Amino acid sequence: MIREKLEEKAERTLRETDTYRIPIAIEVLAHRLNLAIQSEALGDNVAGMLVVEGDRGAIGYNSTHALVRQRFTIAHEISHYLLHTKKNQKSQLFIDRHMTFRRDGYSSGGVDHEEVEANQFGAALLMPRSLLQQEVKKNDLDLDDEEAITFLAKRFHVSTAAMSNRLSNLGLLR
Repeated sequence: MIREKLEEKAERTLRETDTYRIPIAIEVLAHRLNLAIQSEALGDNVAGMLVVEGDRGAIGYNSTHALVRQRFTIAHEISHYLLHTKKNQKSQLFIDRHMTFRRDGYSSGGVDHEEVEANQFGAALLMPRSLLQQEVKKNDLDLDDEEAITFLAKRFHVSTAAMSNRLSNLGLLR
């Protein structure tokens, strides 16, 4: 899906589920999309998973990861649910091992299109473009200042790496 369409779909999803406010209540969003969520110690190399049966699904996310990482994992799994599940299939499973903002060969190199897309859509869910732009304007933030990025990361309950990446992808960083 083209990035602009992802941005629109993310914002529409948040508005339709009445979760369009800072910070995005990602767990509430999941429940309103008919997705159960459960935290479990999933081991070092698994961030999360999505199991879909018909029109219902369940997200498992790693309880040993930092809270901001857990939020991104939930958003990432919601993205798979909204973008990549096939209707009328008995069951589907998504397991995410390479779901990070760190530059690894899978998530940034475009090797797995669905993972890249789920990362982009997850970021758009947690940090909607229009809410981000409003915060920058309202607080008169200088995005060349690391403290501004830290401030935004705290406001949106995401990591500073996720916020930097998002601002960069939106063309808001020089």
